[in-house]
Amino acid sequence: MEFVLKKFGPQDFDDYFRLVSDAKVMAMITERAMPLDEAQPDYAAMLLNNGIHPELGSFKILDAQHGHFIGLAKLEVSAANADTAELGYIILPEYWGQGIAGRVARLLVTRAQEQPGLKHLFAIIDPANLPSRKILLNNQFVFREFMDFDGLPGEILERGC
Repeated sequence: MEFVLKKFGPQDFDDYFRLVSDAKVMAMITERAMPLDEAQPDYAAMLLNNGIHPELGSFKILDAQHGHFIGLAKLEVSAANADTAELGYIILPEYWGQGIAGRVARLLVTRAQEQPGLKHLFAIIDPANLPSRKILLNNQFVFREFMDFDGLPGEILERGC
């Protein structure tokens, strides 16, 4: 399956909420589905972040042929001139096991390498998420540290651009 990335916009909240309100999807992220009253401000913050850089931010992953929503991909920076970006992806369960996350990760690494000034990438995963760990290692990420994120375990991996 071919896919395309398109930045999330104000009209895309339903797709975002479909993803983050799914307990199966969020099991390795927040360990719980996100309720509407949390998802709305998170989405608003994501849209603000999307305005920081024209080529970076949070993207819908869409089936190139039919336009079906597959998930979220992000290459997020905190400022337009940042030299570090966070890489991430969340895929709907019906698309798991098709190699999409690995292809998305490769695409995001390539996109990061094309951005002048970006020097570092990092990703945060649940240490128990072995498939995501494998995807990141296959994309030359290396272990940096374990951290606690609001009571949840997190493993940070990084790589240069």
